[in-house]
Amino acid sequence: MGRLRYDGTSDPILIEDVTLAHLKIVIATKLRRQESFMMTWRPVNSGEDQRATVWIHPAIPLQFGFDSAENPPVDARVIAEMMQALNASGELILDHLITLR
Repeated sequence: MGRLRYDGTSDPILIEDVTLAHLKIVIATKLRRQESFMMTWRPVNSGEDQRATVWIHPAIPLQFGFDSAENPPVDARVIAEMMQALNASGELILDHLITLR
């Protein structure tokens, strides 16, 4: 289970390594273009929050942490689908991606 650390103060977002590898490419692509967007997910260890959303912006610190030292396999089709969904709505919803393996 990988970790996406966002803003340097919040608890990390827990995401499977394979999904996190795909997410890293999508986020990096958008931020390289200086494009901000919303990202929504269901927290794994959900306390009060059953759904969470953050605003992804180039100025906010972001760190990807993987459990494995090896690069997980990445599927170009999945990347294209994620980008298409994100570009259509302005929001990246991770619900269906959390179980990518």
